[in-house]
Amino acid sequence: MTYVVSFEDDTTALVDGADAYEQEGPMTTFFARNGGGRLASAFSERVASFRTSRIVEVRRFLVADRDAAAQCSAT
Repeated sequence: MTYVVSFEDDTTALVDGADAYEQEGPMTTFFARNGGGRLASAFSERVASFRTSRIVEVRRFLVADRDAAAQCSAT
């Protein structure tokens, strides 16, 4: 799964390969759980972390959206 993270300075980041996220202290961390049930399990892998105070919005980026974006940029 891919997430789009929007920041207060109007920049964005794509986080690919994560299937969950949670706040860990001052950071929001994205995880690939690799079949594990909980985020803090031995099977989870940290994919990306961002300072929570900078984040304005987190959205899932669906495959259909990715295909539409690719078509728009190709024309």
